[in-house]
Amino acid sequence: MGSSYYQFCPVAKAMELLDERWTLLIVRELLSGSRHFNEVRRGVPRMSPTLLSKRLQQLVRAGVVERREVGHEVHYVLTEPGRELRPVVEALAVWGTRWIGEMGDQDLDPRLLMWDMRRRIDHGAVPPSRTVVRFRFPEVPAESRDWWLLIHRNEADVCDFDPGHEVAVTVTAVLRSLVGVWRGDLTWAAALRSGDLRLQGPEPLRRSLPEWFLLMETAAVPRP
Repeated sequence: MGSSYYQFCPVAKAMELLDERWTLLIVRELLSGSRHFNEVRRGVPRMSPTLLSKRLQQLVRAGVVERREVGHEVHYVLTEPGRELRPVVEALAVWGTRWIGEMGDQDLDPRLLMWDMRRRIDHGAVPPSRTVVRFRFPEVPAESRDWWLLIHRNEADVCDFDPGHEVAVTVTAVLRSLVGVWRGDLTWAAALRSGDLRLQGPEPLRRSLPEWFLLMETAAVPRP
């Protein structure tokens, strides 16, 4: 638990655990389906592994997360109290979408964008064979510039190196604009018209690509 507010108010008692830096984002990742340490870490890429381990231990001690050993693997699973945080996290996401729209340059992380896009794929809309989408962000540093999204059957993975498979479509984008599309601030069509988003590949695949992605769950939240 974090520092005490020394209040009997239930909000204060809850926030002693939940308002420590990164804690609710870890819960968000577990609610989104992450189970392994490295999966959670990919959802909070700017968090140090040491701090992530510490926060997970705190959540386990608080009874919000259960640490399970499955064979040679360790899984982190939300308990009943942890699962009850879903509406809290969802409400915060809606509120943040509606009222905190401004994004600084440091908020634009291609690693988080790719990880989030990986889990919001409409597999029924993607060609049935293995499909590789390359994403390129020309303005970002070289180590974060190129990404490959591998989609096969009902699975998807992200690589920051060329996996060696044929690329179906290449997406060249201004990072801020693609984040805007993903958040629902901007449409695919508007980003394409502006030139901030360019698609290369066979025309049928270029036309259908926006339908492969379901966008963020809060993308449809009305803005003021």
